[in-house]
Amino acid sequence: MQSSTLALPLSEPCAANSAVSQRLPSPLLLKQQMPLSPALAAQVEAHRQAVRAILDGKDKRLLLIVGPCSLHDPRSAREYAQRLARLAAEVSDKMLLVMRAYVEKPRTTVGWKGLAYDPHLDGSDDMHGGIALSRGLMLAMLECGLPVATELLQPMAAGYFDDLLSWAAIGARTTESQIHREMVSGLGLPVGFKNGTDGGVGIACDAIRSAAHSHRHFGMDVQGYPAIVETLGNADTHLVLRGGNKGPNYDPQSIALARQGLAKAGVAARIMVDCSHANSGKDPLRQPAVFNDVLEQRLQGDTSLVGMMLESHLFDGCQALGAQPLKYGVSITDGCLGWDSTERLLREAAERL
Repeated sequence: MQSSTLALPLSEPCAANSAVSQRLPSPLLLKQQMPLSPALAAQVEAHRQAVRAILDGKDKRLLLIVGPCSLHDPRSAREYAQRLARLAAEVSDKMLLVMRAYVEKPRTTVGWKGLAYDPHLDGSDDMHGGIALSRGLMLAMLECGLPVATELLQPMAAGYFDDLLSWAAIGARTTESQIHREMVSGLGLPVGFKNGTDGGVGIACDAIRSAAHSHRHFGMDVQGYPAIVETLGNADTHLVLRGGNKGPNYDPQSIALARQGLAKAGVAARIMVDCSHANSGKDPLRQPAVFNDVLEQRLQGDTSLVGMMLESHLFDGCQALGAQPLKYGVSITDGCLGWDSTERLLREAAERL
C-alpha cells in the first residue's frame, strides 16, 4: 500500500514551469526497507575510524579511493567490487582501498546525471528505482568487506546513502556552496573538498573551516519533512587537489602552495590528489604517471599527502551512452584506467611503500 501511495501523481503544481509527478520514499523508509545490518554498521564505523586515523597521521597507510567514474551497470559494478576486495585484503598493511561508488554525476549543461537519477539509461528518470538500486549496490559492496565512497551532489539524496559511506567527496563545482558546507557539517564521516575549477585552494579552505562549525539550516529530516537542522560540525575534512583550468596541481610546487594556503587558513595539512580530471589532462591512461609522481613525493617525506583517487573500471577508456550495445565494464562518463593496469599499479605501489 505504501508503494502505490508513493507513486500517486500530485495535482498541485510546484511552480509555473514544474510539477511534482511522483513522491519518493523518505530516507527513513528506504533504510527500513533496505536495512544496514548491525554487523555491517560496525564495519562501516570501523572503516570511518580507519580513514580518520589516516587523516590524523595515526595510521601511516595510504588512503586510496578507487573505482569507476560512475556506476551504470550493476553486474560490472559487483564484479569490480569483488576484484577490489581481494586486492584490498592483500595490500591492507600498506593501503586502505575504498570503493568509489558514484551514483550522482554533475553536469556542466545537460546529460546523464547518474544511476540514482536514471538507472535505465534511457531518460526515463526513474529516481524511485534509482535510489533503491544505488543503495542495494552499496550494500553489496559492504558485504564484500569494502569501505564505500561517493560524491554527495544533491543534499536531498544524501540521506538515502549516508549510513553506508566511509568517505565522501564534495565536487569542485559545489565546494563553494553554502548548502553543501552545511550538509557536511552534519555528516558523521570524513569528507574531501575539491579545489575550485580554477585550481586554487582558497574555496576549499573556506569550505573546510565552514564545515568544522556547527550550523542551523533549512533541511529535511529522516522522515522527509522540511526541518530546521542543527549540526555539530565535522572536523574530519580535507583538501582534494584535482587540477584546474590552468592545468595540473599535483607537482611538488603546487603541493607546497596548497600547504601554504591551508596553513594560512589555519587548516590541517591533509591533502589527497585526484589523479584524474585536469591532473591527467582528462587522459585516463596518464593516471599512473600522476599516481607515481605523488607516491614518490610521499616516499620522499611529504606527510601532508594522505591519499589519492583513481578512476578505474574493468576496461580502459569510455563509451558514449547512446552506443548499442554498450560494452561491458567500460565507463559511460569519464574515461577510466582498466583493471589490469590498476591492479599492477597498486601492487607495485604497495611494494614501494
